[in-house]
Amino acid sequence: MKMKKLILCLVAMTGMLTLSAQRAYDIPFPILGGELSNSAATSVADIDAVMPRMRTLGLNTVLVPAYWELMEPTEGKFDFTLIDQTIDVARQEQLHVVFLWFGAWKNSMSCYAPGWFKKDTKRFPRAMTAEGKPMEIASCFSDHVLQADLKAFSALMRHIKERDPQREVVVMMQIENEIGMLESARDHSPLAEKAYRQERWAERYGTDEYADEKFMALSYARYVEHLAKAARGIHDMPLYVNAAMNSRGRRPGEYPSAGPLAHLIDFWHEGAPSIDLLAPDIYDTGFKSWAAQYAIPLRPQDGGKVKNRLFIPESRCCENSGVRALYAFGEHQALGFSPFAIDQASAEETVSVTKAYDLLRQVFCIPSMREGREGSWGLLFDQDDHERIIDDDGVVITCRHYFTLPWDPRATDGTTWPEGGAMLIRLGTYDYLLAGSGVVVDFKTPSEKQQSEYRQLGEDGFVEAGADSQRQTARDKVFKGKRLGLLSVDEVTITDDGTIQYLRRHNGDQTHQGRHARIGVGEWKVLHIRLYEY
Repeated sequence: MKMKKLILCLVAMTGMLTLSAQRAYDIPFPILGGELSNSAATSVADIDAVMPRMRTLGLNTVLVPAYWELMEPTEGKFDFTLIDQTIDVARQEQLHVVFLWFGAWKNSMSCYAPGWFKKDTKRFPRAMTAEGKPMEIASCFSDHVLQADLKAFSALMRHIKERDPQREVVVMMQIENEIGMLESARDHSPLAEKAYRQERWAERYGTDEYADEKFMALSYARYVEHLAKAARGIHDMPLYVNAAMNSRGRRPGEYPSAGPLAHLIDFWHEGAPSIDLLAPDIYDTGFKSWAAQYAIPLRPQDGGKVKNRLFIPESRCCENSGVRALYAFGEHQALGFSPFAIDQASAEETVSVTKAYDLLRQVFCIPSMREGREGSWGLLFDQDDHERIIDDDGVVITCRHYFTLPWDPRATDGTTWPEGGAMLIRLGTYDYLLAGSGVVVDFKTPSEKQQSEYRQLGEDGFVEAGADSQRQTARDKVFKGKRLGLLSVDEVTITDDGTIQYLRRHNGDQTHQGRHARIGVGEWKVLHIRLYEY
């Protein structure tokens, strides 16, 4: 598919992206992304090899590091060879780019600062622990650190504007990477202590490690704001910062303290108002919970805007990545999704991304998505969290993991269930699309759901022996109300203009004789489901 044709299809997402006036939602397509491993773009040969592969995986956007140490190896002398090559090859491959500024900090540490910066600790001082141990973390309280970082980042933004003035390739910038303090909740260097006292922080917030983290969050945000404001004045485009999660019961300093974490969002918004998005890097379990913390709505009286739009720039690249992408877009209308180190992942890990992105491209072309109408949900299930019930204005939709069906031997062979997930979209009354893998969905009226009994059914549709032994006899009950049935379940494909094209009818064994619609584990399909009442 040619780029112009692809953009016409993906612009269908524009209606969903205009929930806010923030610049991040000016991007007229969903970011179906992948982030390169840290050293994948450190030479021209690497860029030439890796970018074409990203297109074959089905990405439309590649997240690429921009390395301060390679861009300014000698102070004041800049080399943009790698930046130029990335832009040129991406343009040739019809890909977009999000550059990741590996500047003063990368995963908290200042490992990507140039050698001349690292060695001059007098001019560019380090952060310190409370015990006075210097860290390989530049102090954000040093104006010399800020000015050196700002100079390099500004030079990068000016150069990108020269090479890509219309933002045809470079669509967004990440400032720093997983910023935050380690070993201590905050910096205790002399410059940091001076700022702490001037803020009278202890009197305002207390002296525990969580008060220290808030102080450091505001300080980091103020630093980042200098870079963001400069970028706005040079080449205005969406800007974001990413966060390493505060997971597994860790305390501030055991994770990168004071980064753009959900519980610190107010401090980051205060200190860095020019930043459009705070973005989570999700590697731990509990994907849905982490995503929800960053998909933050405002009150209805705020005009339907969002406080923070979900964008996931890093997620573990694994066999579950594809269904997680479908969930993020379906449930939270995410701006984008991006598995990390996708260039190093195995085919078994990337195939779900390719399959899911193909489904998402189709789904984003349908008129209801193009017009930004409400009515989509994300489904994501595993062995422990395997059911969700949705009440869609009188249609009760029970969604489950495919392995909750009784006949697939993989459900009970002792192995961990792969995640199942999908995007469920309401097209109209009694009219739905289901796009995904490893899910089963049935539809009932509220009264039918209330009166329904669960009975274990075999693949033939008959009750398993003894499963209804305690069921009351028919004369003890009188069914009230109406029921919903499957009028049709069609496997379909969706064209660039949003036309739903029939592939095959699912019925009989494929719908359990009209009981549900389902997509098996390992299958990737779009189903058009129409209901009727009786």
